[in-house]
Amino acid sequence: MNKSFTQFAIMCSLLSLSTSAMAEQLWPDLPQPIKNGISAQADNIVYVGLGAAGKSFYAMDTASSKPQWQKLADFTGPVPDQATAAAVDGKIYIFSGSGKLKATDKSPIIFDSVYVYDIKNNNWYKQNTHTPVGLLGAAAYPLNQTEIAIFGGYNKPQFDQYLRAVSTIDKHAEPHKWQQTVTDFMARAPESYQWNQDIQVYHTDTNSWSTKGKSPYLANCGAALVGEGDNITLISGEIKPGLRTPIVKTVTIKGSQVDWQQLASLPDAANGQLQEGVAGAYAGKNQGVLIVAGGANFLGARAKAEQGDWFAHDGLSKHWSQDIYTYHNEKWALATTKLPQGLAYGTAFSTPTGVLMVGGENATGKPQTKVYMLRYQQSDIRVID
Repeated sequence: MNKSFTQFAIMCSLLSLSTSAMAEQLWPDLPQPIKNGISAQADNIVYVGLGAAGKSFYAMDTASSKPQWQKLADFTGPVPDQATAAAVDGKIYIFSGSGKLKATDKSPIIFDSVYVYDIKNNNWYKQNTHTPVGLLGAAAYPLNQTEIAIFGGYNKPQFDQYLRAVSTIDKHAEPHKWQQTVTDFMARAPESYQWNQDIQVYHTDTNSWSTKGKSPYLANCGAALVGEGDNITLISGEIKPGLRTPIVKTVTIKGSQVDWQQLASLPDAANGQLQEGVAGAYAGKNQGVLIVAGGANFLGARAKAEQGDWFAHDGLSKHWSQDIYTYHNEKWALATTKLPQGLAYGTAFSTPTGVLMVGGENATGKPQTKVYMLRYQQSDIRVID
């Protein structure tokens, strides 16, 4: 083989590799970091914003050959953290969250407001209604064109009172009083927090509320939700402040008929360490496989709780997970691939090409702009930057 032919073959090979790399869809990072924000999906368009992004709100067409984030109209109300949202019939409904009504307020509260983003007109307005319960940390899902189901949520009166107490006590002048207030609130069994255990249903056509029964499980917040038609999967989350659960359950809602089932719990870690469960995980489906990634917990909290110590995360460091789990053929598996860093409290979307991970916070608590794609490939996960 002569030298010129060899060089030509190498050039063709490099060109082929370059073309292949260019064909790989690149997912742009967010224009600004977001954690504890809201998200919604309408067909191929995904929406994210608020939380650490303030009043900013963005959209991206995941079906575009060159997807880009587009800035939309700024939110018009007090900025909520950990609100929940769902898209129905050309509008995005935003429920609850927590924050300050005015910047001068001494403590945040749980909002009972409902705001609406009109996709066609690119504007916001406040709905003339109030959430029947606190929905901080809840998860929303559109059942149809007029009903949004909402699961979980903190108890508003209890949490507002606690936030007011810890915000008004001078921690440095009265450290013992401040610590006792925290301990009194945290050292309680999960049931005493009276989190929302009903399936709350908001009716967009009548601007009214109803319920579809109670969850047979402990109410929890910060669970990841993956929905497909009438079937909704709720993954992990916390059952009280600082304590997570590894339980995964599904609920099928058809009209007034509601059927709950428990799936296999998230498995223990590869080293045999007890599975804590995670709050704020990323989850979605790709090729029919449920994918759960990241999330945060306190390693050792579950073991303390099982010994009756309900202030289970006291003295423990918060842990941001890099683990990725898959649920396929009714079995969980821990992927050999890990996230590039521990992440939690962002959002995820199921798309035909994979599960899109957007924003969140890392192990320093810093909000992120990163966007990753998780793709199920040969019984494992590929992470695409």
